[in-house]
Amino acid sequence: MSKNAILESVVEASKKNEIPRISPGDTVKVHVRVREGGKERLQLFEGIVLANKHGGIQQSITVRKISHGVGVERTFPLHSPMIAKIELIRKGKVRRAKLYYLREKVGKEARVEEAR
Repeated sequence: MSKNAILESVVEASKKNEIPRISPGDTVKVHVRVREGGKERLQLFEGIVLANKHGGIQQSITVRKISHGVGVERTFPLHSPMIAKIELIRKGKVRRAKLYYLREKVGKEARVEEAR
């Protein structure tokens, strides 16, 4: 086997198949595995997808939510073993690839219209 064939087989083996098609403006729930001491638990992070980055095995999404009046953003590598599951809650209707302008918006201004 050539070096490229080996590399492709490793990439395909580590890719997750159950990831829904996610685009900016979508509201998602990300189930993240968190290790505390010797135990492992699942933690939910629900918010709006601001950006999709890269592609293939390196693909990641940036998710933003408001927690106790403070904006919180996390970037998740989609094919990481620390991501247990990603649920698509609703599709958003946006006309931009990156929704960084939502960082300056507060309240009702920060909402994204639902796609039909």
